[in-house]
Amino acid sequence: MSNITEKYGTPLGDVTVERPVSGKPHQGKVLAAIQAHADDIPLFCAGAIAKLLDEGYTGYLIQTTNDEKCGPTKSLGETILSNEREVEELARVLGLQDAFFLGYRNHFMDEASVTELRARLVFLFRALKVDTVFTFNPWGHDEENPDHYVTGHAVEAARWMAGMNKDYPEHAAAGLAPHFVRERYYWVVRPGQPCNRVVDVSAQMDRKVAAMSVNKAQGPAGANGSRLRDWLARQGLRLPALDGDDETADRAYIRLFGLNEYRALGQEYGCEYAEAFYVPPAITFIGAVDHAEVQRHVAQNAVPVKSS
Repeated sequence: MSNITEKYGTPLGDVTVERPVSGKPHQGKVLAAIQAHADDIPLFCAGAIAKLLDEGYTGYLIQTTNDEKCGPTKSLGETILSNEREVEELARVLGLQDAFFLGYRNHFMDEASVTELRARLVFLFRALKVDTVFTFNPWGHDEENPDHYVTGHAVEAARWMAGMNKDYPEHAAAGLAPHFVRERYYWVVRPGQPCNRVVDVSAQMDRKVAAMSVNKAQGPAGANGSRLRDWLARQGLRLPALDGDDETADRAYIRLFGLNEYRALGQEYGCEYAEAFYVPPAITFIGAVDHAEVQRHVAQNAVPVKSS
């Protein structure tokens, strides 16, 4: 197994490569990307989201924390504000319809009421009629950040509970019907976490780069291009690739240094750039009845009732 596969996602069984599809095969479907922090979507799934939007999806962003711990300023308030503005810009750059901020304390989601978080997600999934979610793998190992695993578990519970007609019956008074979220893309965050789907995002890299560049406050790429250009200028040096205004330099820096994992993963699966996900199989229960099997048995074995 190659080093990049071990680093960016360990194959779990057969890996499906999801390639671009022409037209709008997903017209009418809705996705929600649920992140804990402003840099999650740009790093883990911006390309795949852009691809599905190109293919007809409508999309929304949900952020669970207030991001108060992640930013360049000492002030928690300024940090929250800068991250919130960048997340709103992230939604615009990707073409998402809206961003919802749930406001839980950064790094302290394990003190929050998971029951409350789940209820808020159920409301949004029903109100937006979400078909597909992107978020953290609830079962992803080696996850140290409580914001990540709390968010993942809450999404996984809420997405099926949203389809149950006796959970939160008061929603019916607001006109919200039960609605199952059936499709899940769980992104790969830590080395060795499993993947069974690789999405070809080669055609969406401009928007992925733009999404990564939006994240100036805490992103690993963010404003580093303009910072490096200015530092070189003070040394009497110049890197031609970073010429231009700040945004041009920031995006050039990302293309030079921030896409190596996506490029290497793509090359392993026959495309230029790719993102890795774990897509759970359809859930079946031990002892559950296969209704198709019932119908086949009836067709083969049912006999007329004898009249008395």
